[in-house]
Amino acid sequence: MGGVAMNNKKAGTIAKVLRYIGRYKFFLPLSMLLALISVALTLYIPKLIGDAIDFMLGEDNVDFEKITKILALAAILIGITALAQWLMSTINNKITYNVARDVRLDAFSRIEKLPLSYLDTRSQGELVSRIINDTEQFSEGLLLGFTQLFTGILTILGTLVLLLIINWKVALVVIILTPLSLFVAKFISSRTFNMFKLQSKIKGEQTALIDEMLGNQKVVVAFGHEDEAAAAFDEVNDRLSAASLRAIFFSSLTNPTTRFVYSVVYAATALVGALMVISSDGGFSVGELSALLAYANQYTKPFNEISGVITEFQNAIACAARVFELIEEKTESPDSPDAAKLEATDGRVDIASVSFSYVPEKPLIENISLSVKPGQRVAIVGPTGCGKTTLINLLMRFYDVKSGEISVDGHPIKNLTRHSLRKSYGMVLQDTWLSGGTVKENIKFSNPDATDEEVIAAAKATHAHGFIKRLKDGYDTVIGEGGGNLSQGQKQLLSITRVMLALPPMLILDEATSSIDTRTEMKIQDAFRKMMKGRTSFIVAHRLSTVRDADVILVMRDGNIVEQGSHGELIRKGGFYYELYNSQFAK
Repeated sequence: MGGVAMNNKKAGTIAKVLRYIGRYKFFLPLSMLLALISVALTLYIPKLIGDAIDFMLGEDNVDFEKITKILALAAILIGITALAQWLMSTINNKITYNVARDVRLDAFSRIEKLPLSYLDTRSQGELVSRIINDTEQFSEGLLLGFTQLFTGILTILGTLVLLLIINWKVALVVIILTPLSLFVAKFISSRTFNMFKLQSKIKGEQTALIDEMLGNQKVVVAFGHEDEAAAAFDEVNDRLSAASLRAIFFSSLTNPTTRFVYSVVYAATALVGALMVISSDGGFSVGELSALLAYANQYTKPFNEISGVITEFQNAIACAARVFELIEEKTESPDSPDAAKLEATDGRVDIASVSFSYVPEKPLIENISLSVKPGQRVAIVGPTGCGKTTLINLLMRFYDVKSGEISVDGHPIKNLTRHSLRKSYGMVLQDTWLSGGTVKENIKFSNPDATDEEVIAAAKATHAHGFIKRLKDGYDTVIGEGGGNLSQGQKQLLSITRVMLALPPMLILDEATSSIDTRTEMKIQDAFRKMMKGRTSFIVAHRLSTVRDADVILVMRDGNIVEQGSHGELIRKGGFYYELYNSQFAK
């Protein structure tokens, strides 16, 4: 049953590949036509050479005129064949790399639509490996298939016909011995698919580990974890080496074993043909034997190439299967057909009996209800793991609630387009994200149409202007992926400036000042007060000193809102918030 399922999976993967190839319907027939021309001319040339040999009957009996004409025609045909093969290779390259481009584009587009629950449970390196490495391996196998598979099949059929025409007895010897090579090739290739699939899987693990170690090298070095990291890499590297050697060893058996069979076929053809020339009394000429041997060689050669193609194709299909798994992952539930766009919102947010958990058997948020008035500043505080960030994820609809309802201006967010909902929020996270580009481009990420004056005004408001001007090229300074050599605080300031430039009607600040020194934080808090004026704001914070001015403080514990009120009210109440606050400021 497992073998049947595996074959069905391979067949399904091949069908998907063919659908991608089908997008280039014009190029594919043209490639096949050029292959047909190339094969036909290649097969005709040995016949000409055989005729030329027959015009060399012996000493002083050579027809130079006819031989010259034959050789001139052969030279022209060789030139046409070379041109046809060049054009065919160019077209095959175009088809292959366009298909690889389309597959990568679909894979990347699918990542953009995947729910966060999928991305949160997968390593980034493994996903990168699928899009880059697996697609590369797939395209290389596909190119080999285009270049050699169709041409090889045509060559086999063409030479078989010509062998039968020239001498059916010799052709029979070739035909009888050929299935042996096919059996050997099929036996080996059928056992390499799982090996190549395992190889691709371990490559993904290795890429994920490298990505993780490089992204956190400072932490690795700071804790003296270099030896453990190297050991982890060695373990994965050894498994990859073993899997690769096993796959390559078995796949490489195809070439020598089939070559041995072809040598036997050629020797048998030469022996039978030579005996027939000796005994035929002119019925079977030396020129015909020469052509016959050339065709026998051409007949067996494609089998060797095809066996190699099949080996590469096993690897390509294994890689393609992993990429298609990603492309076919279930996306976020689409917006309902009648979903409305959230425009000009007042910022009223209602949370009614909402429950949510990442894992069904581990409840997190249970039966939370809250009503936020337009322009209110709502702080969310509580111990680590109590559900603060999860509540933000639900507000942004990164995750959908399991029960209950969240509404904005009276519109249930499940009935709003995700794009319009998220565009109504400005979000500053604890983990900053900056892309490779200039400082100005990173700030304008939230508002690409902003003018330079607006960018500078936003930077001044967040106190980022000073350090930006000190950079080598100011706002045109190119920073690397993730912020380059900027400090964590500077990256945080740029993230805050990005939101300041857009100023949407609602704000979410998730530990937005966690990486900024106290003196700068005081200035940022002043900027936040200006930014939050008249805007509904949700502020997640561990440092309770940053939320004392909030209109409402929600105190969460174990997924529930256990207290809510202003700072003064909660302190006077002497409950859980009072304990948290005093724990931070106790002597």
